[in-house]
Amino acid sequence: MISKDEFRRALGRFASGVTVVTARDASGRLHGITVSAFCSVSLEPPLILVCIDKNTGSHYALAETGSFVVNILRQDQQYVSDRFASYLPDKFEAVGYDLGIDDLPVLEDALANLECRLVNSHDGGDHTIFVGQIERATIGDGEPLVYFHGNYRKLETD
Repeated sequence: MISKDEFRRALGRFASGVTVVTARDASGRLHGITVSAFCSVSLEPPLILVCIDKNTGSHYALAETGSFVVNILRQDQQYVSDRFASYLPDKFEAVGYDLGIDDLPVLEDALANLECRLVNSHDGGDHTIFVGQIERATIGDGEPLVYFHGNYRKLETD
């Protein structure tokens, strides 16, 4: 079996978009976490998945309430990614958001926002794989924030 470091180095060679998954726990507290483990699952019904570390508050909020938002970040939103990847006590301070389904925080100015209801979850080692059905989507303009080989990158467009 490979080591954690080898695993990280190998997967660091895969370019991915950057998302922030937001949720609200049963007490009403807002949660958010930067996530690159996100992908589409099905067109009919419209399903996506996100993988969340089991030791985070966001994990418990999502599992408790059964709904979440995937906010796909634009190229100029690296500060949002960094903020939600941190251990700040209030990650939403100085970040604009509106309230969507179930009063979930929907980040402003994202490339896209996918408001989801949890339809299934699966054990994934130290993460849980959450499958959500998209209830509402907001689509913006711009280029995606991309993460590759341990750094944020820009797409070169023609």
